[in-house]
Amino acid sequence: MVVKLEKAIESDANAIFEIQVIAFKPLLEKYKDFNTNPANETINRVVTRINNPTGDFYKIIAENVLVGAIYVFWKEQTQFWISPMFILSAYQGKGIAQQAITLIEKFFPHATTWELATIMEEERNCYLYEKLGYIKTGVIKQLNDDTTLVFYKKIVRS
Repeated sequence: MVVKLEKAIESDANAIFEIQVIAFKPLLEKYKDFNTNPANETINRVVTRINNPTGDFYKIIAENVLVGAIYVFWKEQTQFWISPMFILSAYQGKGIAQQAITLIEKFFPHATTWELATIMEEERNCYLYEKLGYIKTGVIKQLNDDTTLVFYKKIVRS
């Protein structure tokens, strides 16, 4: 499947927001993480990300269809963070997320580190990130009785 990333602009906000809510709603219902789940964010949060001077939001396009998005921001010039990344459920399990992360890393060849967090109980997500070279940092954050965030880091070069 051909996957490409296109930098989002403000006019993309509605489409990205709709997919974000659809993609994260099952996790919200499962884990009840109301304060942190992107399904509970507003469209203004998407617009803020699109317009952030220290970050870029990219549409994930698979076979010419908008299937998700990935947001990356930098803490410093070479330290990058991915959050959120989401793909519609009908397109999950097809290697799209793996391709999107590989592409985003190539967009920023000067990066020395990449970081992200995911729900520890979502084993498929953890497997994906570990397969791509991300290593657990040892930092975890309990969101509620059912939900734990686990933090990952990938060192590209030091």
